[in-house]
Amino acid sequence: MGQPITVIQKPTSTPGVVRFELNRSLTGMGHERYHSIADASGTRPPDALAHMLFEGGGIDAVHIFSNEVTVHLSDGATADGMAEAMESLFIHYREGVTPSL
Repeated sequence: MGQPITVIQKPTSTPGVVRFELNRSLTGMGHERYHSIADASGTRPPDALAHMLFEGGGIDAVHIFSNEVTVHLSDGATADGMAEAMESLFIHYREGVTPSL
């Protein structure tokens, strides 16, 4: 259950800022901004994504608009692994996990 999200990582002209394009909208036409993990305390898909990114560390801010995710990296941090984490965000039955009946 849950379909993988296709993610394309794109560079920006601003150092320390990375943009990701997803194959599905997370916010509709709304903008969501997060400056800390405390800001990502809701239960909606953009909240879950921002929370997961902040848990990974190395992030100062996240902006989500429709299917675009912009991440402001902390000094010295990289975006390594972020695209893969987004791709599996809503996969409920992972390898080795047996669904309950």
